[in-house]
Formats: sequence, structure tokens, C-alpha cells
Amino acid sequence: MAEPRRRGEARWRDEIREVGLLAVLVVGGVLAVAALATFVPPVRELFDRLPIAIIVLIGGTAWVLWRITRRAAAP
Repeated sequence: MAEPRRRGEARWRDEIREVGLLAVLVVGGVLAVAALATFVPPVRELFDRLPIAIIVLIGGTAWVLWRITRRAAAP
């Protein structure tokens, strides 16, 4: 009886690891762009003119939904 629970716990840990890695990559990307925008004025102007945050949020949401729909069902 304990075996199915261990599989669930292992899957949970894997999913938490994926979420943590994605969060670190997103924060690192944002910090890199912010640093670049500090030293390169055209990049700062680009972010001032375009709704980059909204575009990134829509794209990220679409990607997450696509991954959810493509994920295999849990046994």
C-alpha cells in the first residue's frame, strides 16, 4: 500500500523542482534585461514603448496551458 504514495511523492518533488527552476530562470532573465536596459538606452526605450510585460504574460500562459494539455494522464 505504501508504494503508490511514494510514486506520488516523487512526482510531486519533480514538479516542485521544475517550478523552482522555471522561477529562477524567469527572475534571472528579468534581471538580465533590466541590467541591459540600464546600459543600453534603446533597450530602455523599447520597453517604454511596448507592453512587453503583457506580451510575456500572455505567451507564458499559452505555453503553460499547452504543456498541461500535452501532459500524459497520471497512472
